Amino acid sequence: MHTAIAGLDHVIIGVRDLERARIAWTRLGFTLSPPGRHIGQGTANYCIMFPSDYLEILGVVDPSDFVQHLDAFLAQREGAMASAFAPSGSPGEVRSALLDLGLHPSEPRPLGRQLELPEGTVVPRFSLISLPPDETPGLECFICAHLTPELMRRPEWLRHANGACRLKGVHVLVENTAGLLRSYDRLFGIQQVTTTDAVASIHVGRHRIIFSTPDDFLAMHPALDLDGNFPLPGIVSLELAIENRDRSADYLTQWHIPFDELPDGSIVVPASEANGVILFFSEE
Repeated sequence: MHTAIAGLDHVIIGVRDLERARIAWTRLGFTLSPPGRHIGQGTANYCIMFPSDYLEILGVVDPSDFVQHLDAFLAQREGAMASAFAPSGSPGEVRSALLDLGLHPSEPRPLGRQLELPEGTVVPRFSLISLPPDETPGLECFICAHLTPELMRRPEWLRHANGACRLKGVHVLVENTAGLLRSYDRLFGIQQVTTTDAVASIHVGRHRIIFSTPDDFLAMHPALDLDGNFPLPGIVSLELAIENRDRSADYLTQWHIPFDELPDGSIVVPASEANGVILFFSEE
């Protein structure tokens, strides 16, 4: 049984204008946490928190400072740029488990974020571990351990007017899936990786990562439009769980947010409404 990764911790969505993004995601019915500024970096964020995972809306606030590769990503597009995995143990235990699998994890590195609260500024802290790109092909990702989890969630941040209650999964577009399978079999265990034709589905805890070509994505979702210039590889969509489909549809209708209703009962909001990310909403 795999012992290093418990599921998805969060997905990072890169945006060119952080305040405009805040307004857009608030209109979509999400509650955003107060703004946070990464210590030693020129990036800041707002977070959409759920009980056990979240979305991070990330932007550049000081282009003269270190911004990882966010600037290069935003030069191409806005959208979901990376996934962070949740560890199943301490950073040391996770690194040892990955080494035992024959992988090449980095040493844990610290990250702090100044979070502005009404009563003052606090500093949530994290420990990050990365793997070489060829060991997680097609997916920009890292492992994120929360060292101060009590600072990350408040009850009022977990209530969302659109009814969203957790992240269910991500869909990644690639040129082909054949070259991915061996790496993800090793990382997650062969029993967690399934293929149907040229579509690969990976179960990571309670989350799912789907890899497909753009043509296969459109075959799965023929009613959707896809930017013909979407750069590969890349995360094209997120699936979010909702408490009640009708209430979520009523909220989107009230705020004049365009959406489609799919045959399986899920709701899909186009990428134009969510900084380049297609959003699927489906009941648990």
